[in-house]
Amino acid sequence: MKIVPQNYLPLRRGLNHFSEVEWLKSLNLIFMDRERNKNRKKVGRKPKADKAKYKYAFRLTEVENAKFLALFDQSGMSNKAEFVRKAIFENDLKMVYYDMGVLNFYTRLTNFYSLFRSVGTNYNQVVKILYRHFPEKKAAACLYRLEKRTAELAELFKLITAKIQELEGKHITEGVISAGDL
Repeated sequence: MKIVPQNYLPLRRGLNHFSEVEWLKSLNLIFMDRERNKNRKKVGRKPKADKAKYKYAFRLTEVENAKFLALFDQSGMSNKAEFVRKAIFENDLKMVYYDMGVLNFYTRLTNFYSLFRSVGTNYNQVVKILYRHFPEKKAAACLYRLEKRTAELAELFKLITAKIQELEGKHITEGVISAGDL
C-alpha cells in the first residue's frame, strides 16, 4: 500500500492509475490523518506570554563572587537569575557621572603646582648666577625685572589655586536611578 501526502488526491484516469479501492483507501488515510491531528493532545510546556529573550553574561573575581554568593545566601532565594533581576529592578542604583572636560581642566590646573615649584628652584639658581657673573648694578637691574615677573607669577598662582578650590568636586555628579523611573 502506498502512502499518499495529505494534500494529494489522486485523479482517476484509466487503468494505469489507482483502482477505486486503492483510491478510497488513500482518501480514507488522508481524512484519518486530519482527524488524528485535530484530536492530538498538546504536550510540553505552555508558552509564556512574555518570554524572556535577552541574555546577559558577566564575569566576577574571586572576591566579587564570594560577596555575590553571600548576598545570594542572605536573600533566601533559590534562583540566582531571579536574585540578580530583583536586585537590579527593585532596588535603586547609585550612579556617578564624571564631567571629563572639567576633570581634565582640574588636573591641568593641579599640575601647575609642580611647575611653580620648579620655577622657584630655577629662580634661586638664576639669582646665584647673576651675582656671580655680572657686576652688582647690572645684576640688581636684572633682578628687579625678575622680581616683577615673579610677582605677576605669584598673582597668577593665587588665581589658579582659587579656581582649583572652586572646581573641587564639581566634575563629579551623583544621582539615584530607580527601576520605577525608567
